[in-house]
Amino acid sequence: MDATHDDAWAGPTVGELGELAVLDRITRRLPTGSPIVGPGDDCAVVAAPDARFVLTTDMMVHGPDFRWAWSSPTDVGWKAAATNLSDVAAMGAVPTGMVIALAAPQDTPVAVFEAFADGVRAAVEALAPGCGVVGGDLSTSATFTVAVTAFGDLQGRAPVLRSGARPGDVLAVSGELGRAARGLGRLFQHGVDDAGEPSRAATVASGADVDPDVQRQRRPVPPIADGRLAAIAGATAMLDLSDGLAIDAGRLARASGVTLDLDDPDDLDDGGGALGDLGPVMLHGGEDHGLLATFPSDVPLPGGFRRIGVVRPRGGADLVRADVPVPTTGWDPYADWDGAAG
Repeated sequence: MDATHDDAWAGPTVGELGELAVLDRITRRLPTGSPIVGPGDDCAVVAAPDARFVLTTDMMVHGPDFRWAWSSPTDVGWKAAATNLSDVAAMGAVPTGMVIALAAPQDTPVAVFEAFADGVRAAVEALAPGCGVVGGDLSTSATFTVAVTAFGDLQGRAPVLRSGARPGDVLAVSGELGRAARGLGRLFQHGVDDAGEPSRAATVASGADVDPDVQRQRRPVPPIADGRLAAIAGATAMLDLSDGLAIDAGRLARASGVTLDLDDPDDLDDGGGALGDLGPVMLHGGEDHGLLATFPSDVPLPGGFRRIGVVRPRGGADLVRADVPVPTTGWDPYADWDGAAG
């Protein structure tokens, strides 16, 4: 973790400074983008050259979505931005703006909000230059909660939906697979105290703090630019891999009324090994925020997309590999969260 993990928990609290002072400290750190009217009025005004725009929203709550023992405020800001930017990209759009609402306990140091804003800015600059934060809200809550709404410009193209895959299309993926899940596994194994509770001291002492996969879990790097490239290339369907390859592939298959057939494991490589090597982690681990898309078979795959299978007529399963059904399971906040918080 960076130095802000500890530094952010010192200094005056949001309760001591009040909303206006906290807002001023946050907004001066955020990317502004190019809105017609930015923060300061009751609404922002943004351009929509296409007369249409995509819109997505996502929440992150301390406990099920992140743990302060494992993530710095800067990490949380990065991840909050990246996960929403990825959803915009999955529609084939270009991210143009975000509004962010934060709720936190009264005794939260203001430096936490500042470090969060630094993470948002860093993610936008790295993943979607030109996008900006055009507004938001602050409130109090017993649990630190983040809500982000992001907007995107289709630039005259039709949105790429989940429902457009057709038999004969190539199934392809862009981005990393399995790294965030491996990082989370490392944290649950080595970043906990003797009672099994998330622990910053254990995370640092075990070396998990500097593990590359743990870093990816905290700060995913979705291939934002590839969403636009996929749309231009003629992608027939696409979605963000937020919950895991298998569960999200199942969503695409059901929406399109098809079966997705994965290629032979020895032919699939995610940059860290073949599918057979990664096994369940690659298939069922989430939070990498890659892109899963289908393309006509005669279309060269754009950007970082690589083939992992083919679309078949609807059969008895959403997802198969070597004619064997693959369980379409992955991250489910209601099924998987045990309520423990760090």
